[in-house]
Amino acid sequence: MRRKILLVCGILSPLMYALADALAGTLSGSYSFRDQTISELGAIGAASRTLFSALLIPTYLLLAAFGVGVWQSAEGRRGVRIVGGILIGLGVLALTVGQFVPMRQRGTEQGLSGTLHLVEGIAAMLFLFTAMGFAAAAFGKRFRIYTIITIALILAFGVWTSTHAARLEAGSATPWLGVIERIWWYAYQLWFVVLGITLLRQHADECGPHSGSLRHPTPHRVAQ
Repeated sequence: MRRKILLVCGILSPLMYALADALAGTLSGSYSFRDQTISELGAIGAASRTLFSALLIPTYLLLAAFGVGVWQSAEGRRGVRIVGGILIGLGVLALTVGQFVPMRQRGTEQGLSGTLHLVEGIAAMLFLFTAMGFAAAAFGKRFRIYTIITIALILAFGVWTSTHAARLEAGSATPWLGVIERIWWYAYQLWFVVLGITLLRQHADECGPHSGSLRHPTPHRVAQ
């Protein structure tokens, strides 16, 4: 039951992030979900910063808890254990470094804080891609294909988002940037949900062989 609760955190964390995004953006008044980035909600001096940052604390605590659940679900599978460790690390990174390196508001020179915000984001993405790679190798063909599509989506829309950086710093209009960024951002949040459901189904199969169609993968099948 404890492991099941920890795995459910992988579903709750993205939902909590979406709630933080929706509440902070809606209550800030002038914020545009279509044209502004999520990071602007937590920017230095933004009216939404306090609420958004506060809501991210339980979001990333849930992510770290999910990492513990993934770790406990490894049962001899080294790749799954690595995925769990990385997810724990991502949660800790966001709760520590991520809270202290926000971007500055659009139209402002980003300076050191903006640079560190970018570096922290790139590091988080590299860790995430590593976790995705190990998970794709551990959970079979369908999950592997889904993960590859997700990575491709993140890269495509992430690069597209980065092309607007100069306009954002200059304070220029960025039509549809909020939508573009949210596509890749929530693509990997959805990946957490799918990973959590996959492990929950395996866990249910372990507890009751006749409760579902999935079977716990043998070492031979994982290697394939």
